[in-house]
Amino acid sequence: MRQTTLSRPPSAATPARRVRVPYAAVLAMLGIAVVVAATAAIAIGSVRLPPGEVWGILLHRLYAPLVDPTWTPVRETIVMDVRVPRILLCGVVGAGLSVCGMALQALVRNPLADPMLLGVSSGATVGAVVVMVLNISVLGAFSLPLAAFAGAFAALVLVYFLARTGGRMTTVRLVLSGVAVGEVLSAIASYLIITSGDPRKAESALRWMLGGFAGTTWDMVWIPAGAVLAGTCVLLGVSRPLNLLLAGEEAAAALGLNVHRFRGALFVLVALMIGAIVAVSGAIGFVGLMLPHVVRLMVGADHRRALPAAALLGAAFLITADLAARSVIAPEEIPIGILTALTGGPFFLWLMRRKAVR
Repeated sequence: MRQTTLSRPPSAATPARRVRVPYAAVLAMLGIAVVVAATAAIAIGSVRLPPGEVWGILLHRLYAPLVDPTWTPVRETIVMDVRVPRILLCGVVGAGLSVCGMALQALVRNPLADPMLLGVSSGATVGAVVVMVLNISVLGAFSLPLAAFAGAFAALVLVYFLARTGGRMTTVRLVLSGVAVGEVLSAIASYLIITSGDPRKAESALRWMLGGFAGTTWDMVWIPAGAVLAGTCVLLGVSRPLNLLLAGEEAAAALGLNVHRFRGALFVLVALMIGAIVAVSGAIGFVGLMLPHVVRLMVGADHRRALPAAALLGAAFLITADLAARSVIAPEEIPIGILTALTGGPFFLWLMRRKAVR
């Protein structure tokens, strides 16, 4: 008897697998996005410059015989001494926050973790506010970033010791210690601002707390850039242990990972990176929360692939956000932390609802 095979209707078929773009193509697209965002950010401002002229100035500075100068010295100064340092710092901070967020979410095994979770940013805020309110200028222009980093480091030490119990550091104690220390330090910073008695100093301190890149110079770029580059290289080197943590502490320990020692060392590394970043940019929230999830959708959860993509996406995102911050109500400038919060707040709520449905 002849049998006939009935094919399943499309709705009953096995769900189609998501088509994933090749990894090299993703990195290429993100690299192009960084270049396009940087070119637009350099070209757009109170003095608008054609993109061709921007690249002409950059190439002339890199190797003079390549391009004959057809621009005025003032325009070259605007590009090289005002806008390029700011764009580079935006890229460094965006890359660093995104990478730190991805590492932190693996360390605490919580997709809602954010680099601001550790209390380090609040410590940096207290250090910066003390300098601005008390008008301390012992080290000149470096007084504020150094004081911010010192505050971040002090907060790191405090959270680290509060989170350790019996020689071990648990995820719950780490998160609770970071949140508690952050709230106390934020209250101290707010108290210093309220009692300063000088409205200008209070306004400066408040704007710094909301994040921004106004007044960036070349001297401010190198230390955070070195910290982010070195920290990202270390994180790439420990990608396998980070991947093991995603499977759970017991599974990672069964495969030979000393979970508590590894988590403690990586916590210190991430916190120092965040301290170096916040010291020059102020507290910029939600970047390290949003972008790691976007990257995982693009390239997967393997940190060897995700960390480079996160760095590029973070750089492109923050350069674009900074361009918007200084363009929306020009000539005034919106603190960039406000824009990232307006973007990240709804994303956080969506992510929380999505996790709850699961």
